[in-house]
Amino acid sequence: MKLNIAYPTTGLQKAIEIEDEKKLAYLYDKRMSQEISGDMLGEEFKGYTFRITGGNDKQGFTMKQGVLCDHRVRLLLKGGTCYRPRRSGERKRKSVRGCIVSHDISALSLVMVKKGENELPGLTDGSRPRRLGPKRASKIRKLFNLSKDDDVRKFVVRRQVPTKSGKAQTKAPKIQRLVTPVTVQRKRHIGAIKKAKVARSKEQAKAYAQLVAKRKEERSAKSRASKATSRLSRTSGGK
Repeated sequence: MKLNIAYPTTGLQKAIEIEDEKKLAYLYDKRMSQEISGDMLGEEFKGYTFRITGGNDKQGFTMKQGVLCDHRVRLLLKGGTCYRPRRSGERKRKSVRGCIVSHDISALSLVMVKKGENELPGLTDGSRPRRLGPKRASKIRKLFNLSKDDDVRKFVVRRQVPTKSGKAQTKAPKIQRLVTPVTVQRKRHIGAIKKAKVARSKEQAKAYAQLVAKRKEERSAKSRASKATSRLSRTSGGK
């Protein structure tokens, strides 16, 4: 079985091959998101703690969280892991493997939760920084622990880009959801327009109601006048 171990602190990953059945027997019947001790995997992993994040079997079918079995099943999926719908409301029956580790698993993904005593070459002895920094303003504040008064634009992670002429050039992402005085003014302007539209529609509705009432009063007055005229003509004719 191949173990893909990731260490988020350094950003490094390493794949190791384990063929000893005694060591693999410790992994069997473990579930996804369950933490395991590295002491049973070898002396070099003494003191380490790993968390199972996924895996796939020999045919390439991935493990799915929440499927409590150690074999392959066919499920009607509508999104989430193991299936990406192409249209809204689309569902499809897909073959997935349960979240319990068995002897059919060929590759298992692990994440290091606790570091042990010994250094692991290629995993804990180096560092691979992130190529791109966060783009959203709130995430930049969270990364650098900034307050609302700090200017986020000064803390954007820039990266060096080589040019054909050999000059050093830096690139930075466009900050998303950045609140500036211009955006505040634009939002206030849009709100004022909406308020003006509401007030104008209320005035127009009031004027229309007054016009309808006036027309109704005119019709009723005209009807009363015609009835009085007809009544007067009938009385004069009877005499």
